[in-house]
Amino acid sequence: MTTRRKFVTAGLGVAGAFAAPAIANAATLKWRMVTSWPKRLPGPGQSAERIAERIRALSGGRLDITVHAAGEVVPAFEVLDAVGNGVADMGHTAAFYWQGKMPAAAFFTTVPFGLTPPEHVAWVEAAGGQALWDELYAPFGVKPFMGGNTGVCMGGWFRREIKSLDDLRGLKIRSLGLGGEVYRRLGATPQTTPPAEILVGLQSGVIDGAEFVGPGSDIALGLYRVAQFYYYPGFNKPNGTGECIVALKSWAALDGELKAIVAHACATEANYALAEMERLNAEALAALTTRHGVQLRAFPQALVAAARAQAADVLNELAGRNELTRRVHDSYLAFRARTTAWSRISIEAVLGARG
Repeated sequence: MTTRRKFVTAGLGVAGAFAAPAIANAATLKWRMVTSWPKRLPGPGQSAERIAERIRALSGGRLDITVHAAGEVVPAFEVLDAVGNGVADMGHTAAFYWQGKMPAAAFFTTVPFGLTPPEHVAWVEAAGGQALWDELYAPFGVKPFMGGNTGVCMGGWFRREIKSLDDLRGLKIRSLGLGGEVYRRLGATPQTTPPAEILVGLQSGVIDGAEFVGPGSDIALGLYRVAQFYYYPGFNKPNGTGECIVALKSWAALDGELKAIVAHACATEANYALAEMERLNAEALAALTTRHGVQLRAFPQALVAAARAQAADVLNELAGRNELTRRVHDSYLAFRARTTAWSRISIEAVLGARG
């Protein structure tokens, strides 16, 4: 074992000696990544950091990326503009933040009663989703990648129990994307509160409830301190894809090797983050319910049924916004229809059998 370790160490030293001049002579590109997250937030904040670290390592230092938390360079909801306008080369964020600029953007994070994480990945990577995503974002000067995933999300935190649809009416709920529109149609008032401000909003009473992602990230924000009721299912956000966007000008300046490295780093993080969040969500949910007194509740079935009906209307109306939105909508829903039968006899049936 000792001999083998010495051999490997020596080999790395020799390889390093040969590689060092090439790296030293190569021009180092300095990029800036802006994000929508508090610094190193478990889940998306750490995904941003890991993408930068992987790119730096795989490129041998040729591409060095500095990561900035929300508010350090631009606010959380200005990442798309910052990257598209050249303020930053790269961004880590969520597609549904841009729903006001391009209605179809929400499909690339999540939609109510939509695709689960593995189904979403299948749509993007193997059923035409990525090509539509590229087309949608090109006018904004960026190229999108899947760059993380927080998994199946929770329904949200509430300061009081939701026993019926009537209890939802009039509540101010932090909820973004199409899920926020569904809540609005159910009688609530959706709020677009940045992640770092959710706890303060709940403490001050500016909001009565909030959905963010799942237990692994939510616990880090401390939402359980002021909202003891934690609801499921996350019908509003059944998936949690994080996106990494690259300025098209910066992307075009990369050679083929660096482009491959960036794409690989994002794809690796999309896979790793989902695995990590499955672990973190399970651990955090146990901690919330056993140590922090959080009361886990299921939404009333009548509320979920009403939300499902409203979501169908929201998606149908969205499809009429413009031709590209319709194509994204049709592609997404067609894939959901194709995969539903398999998901029912595979994942759903296995979970039922497992008990």
